[in-house]
Amino acid sequence: MTTPPDLLYSEPEDDLRAAVRALLTDRADLPAALTRAESGDPYDPALWTSLTAGIGVAGLLVPESLGGQGAGHREAAVVLEELGRAVTPAPYLTSSVTATATLLACDADSPDIAGLLTALAEGRRVAVLALPFGTAPDSPLPVGADTVRGVADAVRADVLLVPRQDGLYAVETASPAVTVEPLTPLDLTRPLAAVTVDPGAGLRIAAAPVAGSAVRAGLLAGAGLLASEQLGIAEWCLEESVRHTKDRHQFNRPLGSFQALKHRMAQLWLEVVSARAAARAAADALATGSPDAPLAVALAQAYCGPVAVHAAEECVQLHGGIGMTWEHPAHLALKRAKSDATALGSTGRHKEALAALTDLPAPG
Repeated sequence: MTTPPDLLYSEPEDDLRAAVRALLTDRADLPAALTRAESGDPYDPALWTSLTAGIGVAGLLVPESLGGQGAGHREAAVVLEELGRAVTPAPYLTSSVTATATLLACDADSPDIAGLLTALAEGRRVAVLALPFGTAPDSPLPVGADTVRGVADAVRADVLLVPRQDGLYAVETASPAVTVEPLTPLDLTRPLAAVTVDPGAGLRIAAAPVAGSAVRAGLLAGAGLLASEQLGIAEWCLEESVRHTKDRHQFNRPLGSFQALKHRMAQLWLEVVSARAAARAAADALATGSPDAPLAVALAQAYCGPVAVHAAEECVQLHGGIGMTWEHPAHLALKRAKSDATALGSTGRHKEALAALTDLPAPG
């Protein structure tokens, strides 16, 4: 009998949340994210240093023997909830989760992999998988192409993990064999790029059989914890909508007192609570190595993606004309939610996976 997932937050997880939220509130709230997005370079190196070297969030998945925190996916999920709430431009999902989980699924005792994991855990380096950001955990890996488009956070990466027919390669982005061309993304806080790597460049860190399963493990971890980022977006949108409709008055009454708006926010609250359960179940399944992890991840992505988009759309609409302006940060949450809905597999793709895993028809 499968052990039921633990959906509650532990005291250390609550402490971690408080530390990350305090830092982001002080240094990287949504207005600050908007300012940096407008500058053309959304990343704040000092903030990344505070998150990684200061709080140690980059090493949560990395064992202590390799310089990490020796924690797990549940703690990393808490960090992503807070990063989602603030729509923080940071390569945490791509480097500290997806790339790190990929490396851990290889031979972590190898000096090359161990050294890279230590550097990632300490925040000294950033690594990303050289795959389109929309690649789902169960989809065929697009290996063999010299140019890969839509690679998230590649412009910030120091190392590219490049899947090829004969294995997984680590390629330095500073190498003349690598070209990273920035693209114009929907979500300005998570840059995309077209990456070109010369054939044969880099160091092979895993042979073909291991490399394929390692990349899929990394994508599964990324997709599972992406649900927590989507949860964070939805929570902020709901809280901001409630706050605004309580403070904003019309006909000498708070907007939130009108029954139609009460019903919309109550429905949204139910969706967010359900999304929290789905996201926590996925994080717990990954943390415990449950055989049901693919099912929990598919369920979380099939549900949390649409909830984040709906919450962001409601946030914009319930703010009325204010929400439609560029100056209000609601559009950042909406663009991140829309972008996340197609990241690491679309909602439809995860519904198909869910149907295949349960032998049931795909949800509509």
